[in-house]
Amino acid sequence: MSSIDDLPRALPSMWRALKRGYEAEPKLLVAAFGLSLVAALPDALLALWLKLLADGVLGEDGRLIGIAAAGLGFSVAATWFLRVISDRTQRRFRDQVTIALETHVAHLQASVVTLEHHERPELLDRLAVLRDQVFVLDHMYLSLFSTAGWILRLGVTIALMVQIHPALALLALFALPTVLTSAWRPGVERAAEEHGASFNRLARHLFDTTTSAPPGKEVRVLGIGESLMLRRREAWESWYGPVSEARWGSALWHSLAWMVFGAAFVGSVVFVSSGLGETPGNVLLVLAAGSRLSAYIGATVGEIGFLRGIWLDGSRRMAWLEDYHASLEEDADEPVPERLKDGFRFENVSFAYPGTERLVLEDVDLHLPAGSVVALVGENGAGKTTLVKLLARLYQPTRGRILIDGADLARMPATDWRRRLAGAFQDFFRFEFHALHSVGIGDVPRLDERPAVGTAVKRAGAEDVVDHLVSGLDTQLGPSWPEGVEVSFGQWQKLALARGFMRDRPLLLALDEPTAALDAETEHALFERYAAVSRGGRSADANPDGRVTLLVSHRFSTVRMADLIVVINGARIAEVGTHEELIAKDGHYAELYGIQAAAYNA
Repeated sequence: MSSIDDLPRALPSMWRALKRGYEAEPKLLVAAFGLSLVAALPDALLALWLKLLADGVLGEDGRLIGIAAAGLGFSVAATWFLRVISDRTQRRFRDQVTIALETHVAHLQASVVTLEHHERPELLDRLAVLRDQVFVLDHMYLSLFSTAGWILRLGVTIALMVQIHPALALLALFALPTVLTSAWRPGVERAAEEHGASFNRLARHLFDTTTSAPPGKEVRVLGIGESLMLRRREAWESWYGPVSEARWGSALWHSLAWMVFGAAFVGSVVFVSSGLGETPGNVLLVLAAGSRLSAYIGATVGEIGFLRGIWLDGSRRMAWLEDYHASLEEDADEPVPERLKDGFRFENVSFAYPGTERLVLEDVDLHLPAGSVVALVGENGAGKTTLVKLLARLYQPTRGRILIDGADLARMPATDWRRRLAGAFQDFFRFEFHALHSVGIGDVPRLDERPAVGTAVKRAGAEDVVDHLVSGLDTQLGPSWPEGVEVSFGQWQKLALARGFMRDRPLLLALDEPTAALDAETEHALFERYAAVSRGGRSADANPDGRVTLLVSHRFSTVRMADLIVVINGARIAEVGTHEELIAKDGHYAELYGIQAAAYNA
């Protein structure tokens, strides 16, 4: 279980977040901060005007009464006016910086080189908290502005009280316990929240499962709605119980701190009125300033407490994500080759998924020659898809390395490498955009180029899908959107395949069972066409980049057309060769082929 202790330090993290806000809106930030300070002065001077009014009334001094009345009018009007202007400025700044921060965090998460942060529970918990907190990170700036304003008010108020007697400055010291407990409370409470974050995630997952459409049929047919809600309640209570206990404990200590300050405030009033025998005006100043001091301290410690929570939950986690993102590309100093000459080589590669010790691939030594069509064969869970993911740099090998024309793939910038990848996967995502964009995002620079999208559709054999759409490529996909249409799983799969074929010059074309919903004849024809193009790697005209086409399929009618068949069994490479060579060897491949052939003949 990760904890807040291994996050970046609080103040540097907060400073980094502040710089990001300044970079997003420098003028608005300065204006909002300046207005928060100016707006604090009229309010802080109210105690002075009340003292002058009391002295003027008791001394029948019309000049003092006039000054006090003008001062009170100025403070009330200026406080209202500046508060309105300050609030409007801060609101505009908040709106702008919110978009900047949300975009920044979304970009970081979407562009992290590997998928490890989506599969390690402790990182998922941390990211879940950050996703919640990013929507309130904008409050950090407003809270800092407010804190500066409250501190200015405190300074002015204490300065007024010290004019009566220097000992009254000690009242500020008695406020320190409230400041300390205010800074301490959020850390205790947030630690409890993060400790139980997995229960909170489970509660949300169960709620979404019960209330969203995709699982709706099974939830109703199986009659598990009530059971899921009971489990959700149990998960929520497992999270909330320790959190509530932490909140009550911290609230008790915070209340005791306020009792200390309250006693000191009462003592200061008695000291001025009885001990010093001051004038009624000065006693009124202490009463007014002291009561406002209490409000100012309360507001200040509240803001400090909020800031403390932001340090722990927002800016520190955002700084961690920035560091984590950067750490995975620290040594990316190898250029991606323009074309393949040798191909891909796996050297003693082993891999275990995050959070487990079981090797999915073990001691893999393999050469995938440039310009070749390679098929991966093996039973479910053998490691075929994992090998493809390693080539796509979605994970780093646990041991060993992958070379591209002799250069270490791990040292190539992931973004540059992925620009030279293409392909499709069985577990594709349904992008509910217009069909043009659902396909076009396969090559973002050509997102709106209809000829390019049309070519990709043809490559995938998806013309029939587009032809049946109401408005062709301009059709909105997904029935939950205005004028959106639903398409079948097979049609979604063809569109996903077209998306994977958008790039014209990939060095690796990975087809990881992307046609499982299609019939065997359609799959065979599709792969045969691409295999013919890829074999042109020996011909500079047909495959000038030396592209490697990697096929993963359970259909041996498709697999047998490959130049090289790699058989994976029990996390290891069991056999490598052509279809004819492997059949002649009469090993694991021949056994699997025989089983499937017998099933078709039956």
